[in-house]
This record gives sequence, structure tokens and C-alpha cells, in this order.
Amino acid sequence: MLKRTLLILSALYSTLALSVETCSRVATINYQEVLVDASSSNRGEGLRFYLNKDPMARELLNEYQKNNRPTWKSAAASTLGTAMILVGFLRNDSGENEAFTNKNFLILGGMSLIGFSYLVSKTNQYRNEYLLLNSIEEYNKRNSPKIYFSPTSDGKGAGVGIGKEF
Repeated sequence: MLKRTLLILSALYSTLALSVETCSRVATINYQEVLVDASSSNRGEGLRFYLNKDPMARELLNEYQKNNRPTWKSAAASTLGTAMILVGFLRNDSGENEAFTNKNFLILGGMSLIGFSYLVSKTNQYRNEYLLLNSIEEYNKRNSPKIYFSPTSDGKGAGVGIGKEF
């Protein structure tokens, strides 16, 4: 009973920690922090008020948001992978050596398809962040106040997300 309760509590706290990360990107404008991702559906929307002043920056922001939307291809690949896994678990091998309907092939193929779909989706999201940074750079070239935004704290690379203050 105690193990089950601890498991449920840890699952709830882990989802809370992940939800905080979604909306925690901030940009500094006039020494004030502005949320970049005002909602999880339209990432970068918090900067639209400023980026609308520059047509090039606005177009890059629109392309960034368009590329961030889920596609039917990734949904179809994940659904097909899940269906393959379910059919693999329900399949009863009768000793016949069938290539594409073999239980192990279906399960491993479904897991591979889901994994591949996830990796492609994450890669596209990572490459898409360049559009947001480029949009901010285009705005900063011709407009003020300047927007200071970096996905990491120092602007030089990937961060783990752990910070301490003394």
C-alpha cells in the first residue's frame, strides 16, 4: 500500500515538474522578464507584441509557430507503432515462421516506429528553435527595445536546468 502511494505521488510530482518547464522560458526586455511561451499551444507567442513591429521577424515567428504544430505524419506513425505493439501482444504464435506477422517482429517494429517518430519530432523541434532566435535577431537589428533571449543561461550551449543561488 505504501509503495503504491509513493509511486502515485512521484508520478504526480514528476508531471508537475515537467509542466513548469514548458512555460519557463523568459526573455529580458527593458530589464523586465517576459514569458516567451505564454501557452503550450503557441510557443513564442509572448514575444509577438514586439516582433510584430518588424515584418521579417513576424514572418519568422509565424513560420516557427507553424513548424511547432503536430503533424498527421507523426501521429500516424505513433498510432501505427502502438497498433503493431498491441497486435504483437495479442498474437499467438502457432509455430509458423511468418516474417511480417511474427510476434517479436510486430512488437520490436512497433517500438522502433514509435522511437523513430519521437526522435524525428524532437529533432525538428530542436532545428526549429533557430527560427525563433533568428526572428529575435532580425527584430534587434532594426528596433528597440532590444530583446535578450537565450535558451540556456549563458547562451553558449545546452544546459541541464539545475541552478543554485547563494
